Order: sequence, then C-alpha cells, then structure tokens
Amino acid sequence: MRKLVGRRATLAGSAALATASLIRPREARAAKALTVVLESEVTILDPHVITATITRTFGLHVFDMLFAMNEKGEIKPQMVESYDSSPDKLIWTFVLRDGLKWHDGAPVTAEDCVASLKRWSVRDPLGKMLMADTASLAAADARTLKLVLKQPFPLILEVLGKPNAPLPVMMPARLAATPADQRIGDPIGSGPFRFLKDQWRPGNAMVLERNPAYVPRKEAPDFLSGGKNVKIDQLTLRVMPDQSTGANALMAGEIDYMQYLPFDMLPVLEKNKSVKLMGLGGIHQFQGNFRLNHAAPPFDNPAVRKVLWKLVDQDATLTAIGVPERYRSKTCPSFWMCGTPLSTDAGASAAKVDLAAAKAELKASGYKGEPVIILEVAGSISQTASRVLVQNMRDVGFTVEQQPRDWPTVLARRAKKDGWSMFPVYSNGTDMYSPLTHFYVAATCNDFPGWSCDNRVPELMKAFTRAATLDDRRRIAADIQVVAYEMVPSLMWGQFTIPAGYRTDLKGLMQSSYPMFWEVDR
Repeated sequence: MRKLVGRRATLAGSAALATASLIRPREARAAKALTVVLESEVTILDPHVITATITRTFGLHVFDMLFAMNEKGEIKPQMVESYDSSPDKLIWTFVLRDGLKWHDGAPVTAEDCVASLKRWSVRDPLGKMLMADTASLAAADARTLKLVLKQPFPLILEVLGKPNAPLPVMMPARLAATPADQRIGDPIGSGPFRFLKDQWRPGNAMVLERNPAYVPRKEAPDFLSGGKNVKIDQLTLRVMPDQSTGANALMAGEIDYMQYLPFDMLPVLEKNKSVKLMGLGGIHQFQGNFRLNHAAPPFDNPAVRKVLWKLVDQDATLTAIGVPERYRSKTCPSFWMCGTPLSTDAGASAAKVDLAAAKAELKASGYKGEPVIILEVAGSISQTASRVLVQNMRDVGFTVEQQPRDWPTVLARRAKKDGWSMFPVYSNGTDMYSPLTHFYVAATCNDFPGWSCDNRVPELMKAFTRAATLDDRRRIAADIQVVAYEMVPSLMWGQFTIPAGYRTDLKGLMQSSYPMFWEVDR
C-alpha cells in the first residue's frame, strides 16, 4: 500500500534555508550519482512482510525475483534461465541463471530460493494459494528448483512474477529462515543495487550503490523484466520535509527525480525547461480506496458498510484534491480499474451518490452512533479525500472522528483490530487490476488489516487461478466483484495519475509509475 503524498505547503524563507543545508550542490556530486525523492522514507527493508509500496521500490532495486512482468503484463524469466513442466502441468522445474551472487559474494542456490518462496508464501495471499496446491518444493541440485503440484495451477508464473507487494523476492536461506512475522535484519539480495547500511541516516537519506557482481539479462529492459544495466555508481534516496520543498529542489537542480509532484505546482513545473514530467495512464494510474475495518463497530455491521457506497463521490473527491482533468479518469465502478482487461461494472448499481437514501438506510441499519475513527496521513491528498467523505457521512448521521497521523503511525495502528474504523490510501494500478492482486479483495478471509471475510471469495479466487481463458477470468472477476460490493472491503475514491518529474539531462529513465533507476544515465 502506498503512503499518501501531501499537497503543497507554503515555502517560507526558513524552509528554503533548511533545504539548502540538506542537499549537496550539483557540482559537489559524483558524475555518476543520482539523488531522488520518493513517495516517502524507506523504513521497512523486508519485502516479504508488508504491502507498503515504498518497501517494494526498495526491494526491486536490492533483491531480484525468479520471474518479472513486462509492459504488456506478460511474465518473463528473470533469475530463471529456463523452465519446463510435465504434460499434465503438475511437475515444474526451474533452472537458475549461472553466475548469480548475493551481495556478500556467496552464490545464489536453489535452496536459497526454496526457502525464500516458503517464507514469502506465509504472508502473501497468492503464495498461500499456490502452496495449498503444492505437494512438494525442493532443490533438485544447486541451480534447479522442482515444484510438484497436487493439481494444475495455470497462473503459477503470474504468481512467481507478480509485481505486487509483498514481493516474492529471493534472499539467502539464512535470512529466509527468519520467521515471516519478524523482519530480516541486514537486507542482502542479489539485485542490481546493494544497500549501504553504514551510510543509512533515517530521517535524512539512504544510499544504494551499483552491484558490481550483478549480471544483467541480455534482453532489452521492459518494465520489470529484461536486462537491468546500472549506469550510475550511487543512488541516494533523500527525505524531504514536504512536496513543495522537493519540487523546488527539482527545479533548482538539487535533486534529479521526484516521484510525486504536487498538483498545484504543475503549471510552474510544466514551464520549466530543465524538468520533464511523466504522467502515464492505464495500469500506471492509481486507485484510491477507503479500507474498512470489519473487526470492530460500526463496520462489523454489513448494513452500515453498504451505506457508504451512496456517500463516496469520486468526481468531487478528485476535484477537491486538485487533480487536473488530463490526469484523472471519470467515475470508475470497477474494483479492477477502468481501462484494463478485467474492468466491469458488475454489482455496482449501489454505488451512486444519494444522501437522502443513505440517511434512510443508515437509520434502518441498526447503527448506534458509534464513532467512525478515520486514520489519515496528515497533509496528504488522501486526507483531502477523507474530508469529502466525512462531510457526507456527517450529513446523513454518522459520528466521525478524524485522526491525522504520519504514515508509519498509520501502518502501526492499522495492525490492531480495534481503535480504528477506516483509512484512505491509494495504490498502483498494477496492484489493483486483478482479484489476485487487489489488496483488499485478495486478502479476503486472511489475517490482513481490515479482516474482511466472505467465504465465497476464496472459492471464486481458486476458480480464477484455474481458469484457462481470459473470458473465463473476466466472468469470474465479475462474480467476485458482485460479492465485493456486498462485502465492502473497501470503497474506491478515484482513479488518477500523479506525475513524476525528472531533470532533462537524465537519459534512459524507465517510463513507469514504478521508480526504476537501472538503465538511467546522465
């Protein structure tokens, strides 16, 4: 899940002075160094244990995966050199590429990968589904994994190469021995960058350096797949006090890339000849959601949850946030994003703004006036989204208590089953365009913050993974969405793009909503 970015704060003279002290001048930096500002600070370094996308970004640079997705959504080999399956699709063998090494110099082995997959699968809903259909998973030799299934699992490659957090990254077996409910200590991967623990300054900066032992694939880079040729020596992830400071630093040439630009500064940024903007559509857009807590009142009551469908106004929300028309989609009723292969309006008839009807439904629902506690990321666009919904909720009779916090606090609070009712977030389209990856649907009846459960969904999910054709998957995805509209695991508050910005002297920057810094040069 994605930390939510703030709208522009006023840049006072004192803030400008503080910024000057935080950022090294361009002329003082090495020619092959890059300084970037991402969506938030990286605080959790274990890609197996959390759905936070900032941890995913970290994981994609420091670790590697057996398979990876290309721009077309196809799954291609990454750490794997070759693979095959038996005619009945029950026995799969995967051979690792030669020369793979961990950052500490040790060779990557099949045993490492087996241990990694087993650890990851404990926390990931798709991993659990795959392991439930697995008879055995073991190393056949130093470079070969052998997976024996109880029954065919047609989407096996899509699971092993999924771009969604928690990522199925590979790590040394000694790290993978860490219980899945605990975080690994020193993140040692085999990816194109390595983490410099001694240069990590929490609250200020994190430094990654080029992994000299990394052997890129020979194919051209294609989204997360293909060759990952690192052309810079050092990548610094800077922490900025606010978006405005970052945007001004970008225009001044003090940083090279900023993942999320403030909407109200876009006109100025678009006119700056030293900056390019990257605003993408399709699966590179984002979906905003309000995640509900089914474990505590009042949203343990299905009738109370359903009232909210008549209160979420996507168009008004995106307007309040300040998203320009060119960076947003019209009201989208699909859990699986609009403009994607599985997009559907099945079950969405209830999702129409109607305050009078909502007031009557709330009165009949048995709602007793319990406070709806909303965890909000202070100063964020999601906080603005929350304010729009809160006004409608109060107008129909809800008691609402807004609690602004920072993102790490929200992550900690949401792990508890009491003390909160909902929180607003937004996520990459690659996370939300399928039932298999949509956080709040894929986690149905799993131990995942929100604790929504309808036993029809896990069975439909199994059918989805076994469907042989796209038409069959579309039909099942529509059936799942019908149940989701009844269950209300979350409510969509809009589909939109947040442009990234980068200096015009950068070459080869991957055009994606995922920050990726292999291939980039200057």
